[in-house]
Amino acid sequence: SILMQRRLFLYNFRNLRKAKGRRETYLCYVVKRRDSATSCSLDFGYLRNQMGCHVEVLFLRYIAAWDLDPGRCYRITWFTSWSPCYDCAQHIANFLRSYPNLSLRIFMARLYFCEDRKAEPEGLRRLHKAGAQIAIMTFKDYFYCWNTFVENREQAFKGWEGLHENSVHLARKLRRILLPLYEVDDLRDAFKILGL
Repeated sequence: SILMQRRLFLYNFRNLRKAKGRRETYLCYVVKRRDSATSCSLDFGYLRNQMGCHVEVLFLRYIAAWDLDPGRCYRITWFTSWSPCYDCAQHIANFLRSYPNLSLRIFMARLYFCEDRKAEPEGLRRLHKAGAQIAIMTFKDYFYCWNTFVENREQAFKGWEGLHENSVHLARKLRRILLPLYEVDDLRDAFKILGL
């Protein structure tokens, strides 16, 4: 099935502050081609880590095989159970630089940080600087995923206790990670305005 089982989605995408035992990353995706004011859906589905290969790299290999038309614009949207690790963020940033006609939005359930490296915040900053829009999933995003990627048997999505509070907490954490980047951009804009 191209749809995810309900229990898999609810277990892996729950935005807990401490997500013990959740070692796999799931990635739900939508690929659209934009033609002026309209867009056309080309593909959607979900992937997960396989045989030691992170899901982000699997997706990049998958989309690179499409031989995208350089004269057309494409928009990819990801909903991931974990934010990308440092290495995956680098791969994604390099990929975006190679495909200037492609835009990427990433909505993340949780922020991933390896305890031994602490490089992940820098990876997220580089990814953002490369043009990826990154955000924490909110109730609206979970609702969309539930109705698009999950075998829900027409059951309405019901958020869990703490969903909103955890989304707000994680969004603040992500903003703090990206803040140095925002401050530098704001400073550059101020210098431009002043003609310096």
